[in-house]
Amino acid sequence: MPLNTTRRSSLVDQVIEQLRHAVASGEWPVGERIPNETVLVESLGAGRNTVREAVRALAHAGILDVRQGDGTYVRATSEVSGALRRLAGAELREVLEVRRALEVEAARLAAAHRTAEDVAAMRALLARRAELASADDTDAFARVDAEFHLAVVRSARNRTLTELYRGLIEVVTASVATTRHVPVDRCDHGVLLDRIAAGEPEAAARTAGAFLDRILEGLGPEPAVGSAD
Repeated sequence: MPLNTTRRSSLVDQVIEQLRHAVASGEWPVGERIPNETVLVESLGAGRNTVREAVRALAHAGILDVRQGDGTYVRATSEVSGALRRLAGAELREVLEVRRALEVEAARLAAAHRTAEDVAAMRALLARRAELASADDTDAFARVDAEFHLAVVRSARNRTLTELYRGLIEVVTASVATTRHVPVDRCDHGVLLDRIAAGEPEAAARTAGAFLDRILEGLGPEPAVGSAD
């Protein structure tokens, strides 16, 4: 391989890592437009072709979404998230069914492996969720609700399960926002946590499954994930 090709490849890799870090750290949130090419060239100290290749690579990985004539937007926080979002699709029912599969097993494992610190962290998230429940801020409510479910998954102490769920966190959050209107007993979250804290694996699994079953049963005509109407 020619030396100049190797050097160019290395520069592209460096820019890819810088862009990936900006997304993963939350500097560029999901759904927002990233700085334009001129700004990126200046801030990264890289050539236009290098920046274009890096952006193209991250778009191919599903992290960025290049919209001709509009700019480039953040689609997902990682390659795993981008891939899983494509697999999950935009159908709300499909996302909820995937959530059910992961969250039921997570609840079962969490009841067996949670620590006192895990329980305290989940109680704090539920308290914050309760504060937001009556507020007119669906996005904030959905983020905290999804963080609670992620905390349950982390308490399962299964790294593969955690990475799978983290990869879906954006669509999980969107599904929470979309189904906020579905009439279900929101106290189920507290019951779920109580059963996890009490070390009752099967009861925790049943609670997690029943809650999502009621959401699925309460769906009307199929909305897309992220649709609040």
